[in-house]
Amino acid sequence: MRGPLLLLGLCLLLRVSGVGAQKTKSPCLQCPLNASCVNGTYCTCNPGYTSESGQKFFTFPFEICKEITSSDTIKDKKELQGIVEEFESLLTNKTLWEMREKREIASRVTSVLQEVERNVLKTALNSPEQKIQKVQNSAVAVETRVVTDNCSEGEKIFNLGTQMNSVNIQCNDVVQGNIQGPSAVAFISYSSLGNIINATFFEEMNEKDRVYLVSQVVSAALGPKRNTSLSNPVTLCFQHVKMKPGSQKPFCVYWKTTEEGGHWSRDGCFLIRANKSHTVCSSTHLSSFAVLMALTLQEEDPVLTVITYAGLSLSLLCLLLAALTFLLCKAIQSTSTSLHLHLSLCLFLAHLLFLTAIDRTKPKVLCAIIAGALHYLYLASFTWMLLEGLHLFLTARNLTVVNYSSMSSFMKWLVFPVGYGLPAVIVAISAASRPHLYGTPERCWLNLDQGFIWGFLGPVCAIISVNLVFFLLVLWILKKKLSSLNTEVSTIQNIRMLTLKATAQLFILGCTWCLGILQVGSGAQVMAYLFTIINSFQGFFIFLVYCLLSQQVRKWFGEIMKSKSEPETHTLSSRLGPDSKPSEVK
Repeated sequence: MRGPLLLLGLCLLLRVSGVGAQKTKSPCLQCPLNASCVNGTYCTCNPGYTSESGQKFFTFPFEICKEITSSDTIKDKKELQGIVEEFESLLTNKTLWEMREKREIASRVTSVLQEVERNVLKTALNSPEQKIQKVQNSAVAVETRVVTDNCSEGEKIFNLGTQMNSVNIQCNDVVQGNIQGPSAVAFISYSSLGNIINATFFEEMNEKDRVYLVSQVVSAALGPKRNTSLSNPVTLCFQHVKMKPGSQKPFCVYWKTTEEGGHWSRDGCFLIRANKSHTVCSSTHLSSFAVLMALTLQEEDPVLTVITYAGLSLSLLCLLLAALTFLLCKAIQSTSTSLHLHLSLCLFLAHLLFLTAIDRTKPKVLCAIIAGALHYLYLASFTWMLLEGLHLFLTARNLTVVNYSSMSSFMKWLVFPVGYGLPAVIVAISAASRPHLYGTPERCWLNLDQGFIWGFLGPVCAIISVNLVFFLLVLWILKKKLSSLNTEVSTIQNIRMLTLKATAQLFILGCTWCLGILQVGSGAQVMAYLFTIINSFQGFFIFLVYCLLSQQVRKWFGEIMKSKSEPETHTLSSRLGPDSKPSEVK
């Protein structure tokens, strides 16, 4: 019996000594089944397997690598899904964000962002065998990537994409020199977070800037070390979630944590390229990122400013003189003169308000009222021009100039309700539907957003089109009546004169706003000068066409000047006396 026992003990001794010798030479030779060596130092389970102890790297030769079951994968995915759903509930909790100060909102958002990044990375590192995980709901989308081979195999640059955004990051930056365990990178997109931390949190934004968030908010984070500095810049690609008209300038920004909570900053973020649908940025650090878009406005031309103020000042004087002429000159009193009077009054008030209050953007309520008043007055001016076109057509059709005292009952019933009521209805509808679009950060005028400017341009284009039809009909009537020998020549001449004046007025008012619409492209500067010049001298043109070119008005002016000179002569004669003689100069 001693022989076999000694033989068995000797065998065991040789086996243990052999294992010790092998381990000293290379411990990886004793890696268990379904495991492989890492750098000749550690063992790790093969892809699809996980260690029973839960350690990724180990040296214990009797460790067991068990196959990952679908239940493990589902469990890990549920953990990540739970984090995403928890954040979604925070975003949709309106009471958490409404009626809060900006500082408090910024502080809460900063805390939430850090917590989400920490939990997402923790979940990814707890399941290193799942190298890629993706989870998404209506508010948040997450992708994680785990590196277990110290970048010795596979991709050197990782591309992570969620929803409409993506990031490229170097594998070496993910590992950060970590050879003791797995490393992870997480990329997160927040679909509605931009509504909470919008462009008003941009540190470089002032009151007159028109800046808005054009992308989703995204976050990029590394683990287990929370290192934000990088040896190589990351590249971020954003798809725009909304576009706005006009010339635009994009800004790549990140969420900068401060004592006040946080704000958007451009430090370390750079624009690579941008088009209408995408913006590509680079950053030297990791954080939460977004793209802001600024609507760039053309710098004010000092020459145009001088022309505007000088021309409108002259127009105000001419419109005042024209209104007094239409009101006081008895020789020209008629329906047409009454229409001219109301047109002049509306333009006078519109130009006066434009000249004195167009730049009064503070407070916003006052600016909105000014914009609404300008909207109404300019629409009223065009409405009175429409009534003049209608009156001209009726006059030509009847071939008689309707006097002011004998205005037709139709015109009496129509003129004031349409002249002042129609623009009031349009402005009321516009103000009721979108009151916040009255006034902009630069001017107290209609905002270009949502096509709101067409609340003015639409009626103007319609009025110009209708008046063109009226004038064409008038020309056709005149051509037809000229062949009649029974028609009075004076009547035809009067209608011709009215048509000439109305055509000039259509050009003065209508052409101005047509040029305003055409201020686009390479000819924008030329159109801007034409628009400013014609618009600034509207009052002068009206006074010239309807007053100075009228023989009756010139005669009336002459009588006024004569009546002023006669009292002076009478006063001088009474001082000298009937028998007085001028003293002789010695």
